[in-house]
Order: sequence, then C-alpha cells, then structure tokens
Amino acid sequence: MDNNISYIQRKYIELPVRESSKLTEFLMKQMSGVSRNHVKDLLRGRAVTVDRQLVTQYDHVLSPGQMVRITRHKRSTELVNKYVKIIYEDKDVVVIEKAPGILSMANAPGQYCIKQILDEYFLRRHFKCKAHVVHRLDKETSGLMIFAKSIDVKLALENNWHDIVYDRRYVAVLCGSMPQEGGTVHSWLKDNKSYVTYSSPTDNGGKEAITHYRRLNANEEFTLAEMKLETGRKNQIRVHMSDLGFPVAGDQKYGASRNPIGRLALHAYRLHFYHPVSGEQMKFETAFPTPFLNLFK
Repeated sequence: MDNNISYIQRKYIELPVRESSKLTEFLMKQMSGVSRNHVKDLLRGRAVTVDRQLVTQYDHVLSPGQMVRITRHKRSTELVNKYVKIIYEDKDVVVIEKAPGILSMANAPGQYCIKQILDEYFLRRHFKCKAHVVHRLDKETSGLMIFAKSIDVKLALENNWHDIVYDRRYVAVLCGSMPQEGGTVHSWLKDNKSYVTYSSPTDNGGKEAITHYRRLNANEEFTLAEMKLETGRKNQIRVHMSDLGFPVAGDQKYGASRNPIGRLALHAYRLHFYHPVSGEQMKFETAFPTPFLNLFK
C-alpha cells in the first residue's frame, strides 16, 4: 500500500500498528518522506487519533493492534490568506512566502500588513506569541521571509544575521537585454531628503552594499537574472540593477520604462539559514513566478 497516495486521495488514512513505537517515529516511517516538523504540525493541529482518541503528544507510545488515523480536514485555525503562505513553522520562527501588494510591516497605524496577518493567525491558534519582523521585502516584491516568535529570537537573528543567513537569492526581470553573463556591483547606498536611495562607487557616508548577479535568460526586450546578496540594504537590488543600466521591470522609481507583468518583477526565491535556536540548517526555495518565465517563452 502506498500510504502517500492514499493520504492525498482520501479524507483520512488509517495505519495499523504492528509493533511498539513512539507516535512521531511511527508516522515518519509510515508516511515516507514526511518531515518530523510536518508530523509535529499534524499533532499540534489535532489531526491524529489513536483508536479514535485524540493524541497530541509527540512521544506517545503505540502498542501492537492499535489503529492510528490521520484526518485531512482543514482546521478553522489554519492560515488561509491570499497574501501569505506559511512554508515552515516551529515554536521559534515562521517562514512565509509573501505575495506582492502588501507591506511586510505597517508604516502607519491601521495599515494592513504581513505582521498583522500572522498576529491574528497566532491568536486564533491560541499561541502566546507575536510576529516580530526581522527583515523586510518591498510592498511589490514577493518571496520568502522569516518572522521571529519572540524578542529573544528576533535579536538573535538581527544581531547575527550575516552568520545565520548564508544564502539569500532573488530572481528578477530586468528591462533590456543584458550582454554580460554576470558580475558584482559594489557601492555605498544612501537616501536623499526625498527618501530615494542613490548609489556611490566610493564611501559617501552611506551603507556598503554588494550584489552578485547572474544572467539566466534574455531576449531582445528583457533579461531574467538571479541576484545573491552579501548585504541587505534598502532597495539594494533595485538600485544596483539601475546602476548597470538594466532596471527591474515595473520599477519606475529607479528608471524602468516597462511594466510587463503589472508589478515590480522581483521575487525572493531562496532563503538558507541556520536555525537561531537549534543551529540546524534550514533550506527553503520557491518556484520562479510564472509571469516572469512567460516573458521568455
């Protein structure tokens, strides 16, 4: 019996217990390929019963002859929101995929933002925590973000960001056909009085910024490029691509004349970091947005 297929096709799956085992190990073995964190989320979500009795303890001991059932009904407490998709969650952090068109954190009272969505989600699940912003994405930028669930974890991430986050990459559609295969932009970024970020090749009292870029595809009108950040400055990618003469599509603020997909064509697709509490390697990636790829068909 292929338990994975059965789990997808039915509203529940029943798994007979044939030997003594702890519940978490049993589920990981029976649901081949499922992570320990996913199993724990099923238990926290009240989706597992043993002989029709609800069980949420990770170390619950099973005995031969018992029947474990996993339900697939969505809980009313699950996060269903067009702007946010939870990719990973534990007691310390939550990793989400952000949609374009929403702020990471409110700039003024009452603004709808990712933090508010997560805080309401935690409240519905009776979690005694808040979403703490560690880094931001521009309103029209999509992709992966980390939020901390406590001040201590927030500070650990902020104070050790460059040691903890070891690979962060974006994909973008750029205006124009880039001839070079790749390279590095190194400059200092500083805001003027109008809050527009400008770039200087020498130290101007601003913040040092380093972006590595690589051409993935190109046609006569646009370039699909990957950016890897050494630093995470405000508007860094947008300004650096404009410096090269290939602004991000849809970025009128920094020189783009084309807006082929109706938004800023920038997506944070890779986020690799060491867990700020356990030290475990965490690797997350999302697919390139389909509208980006459609421009190169």
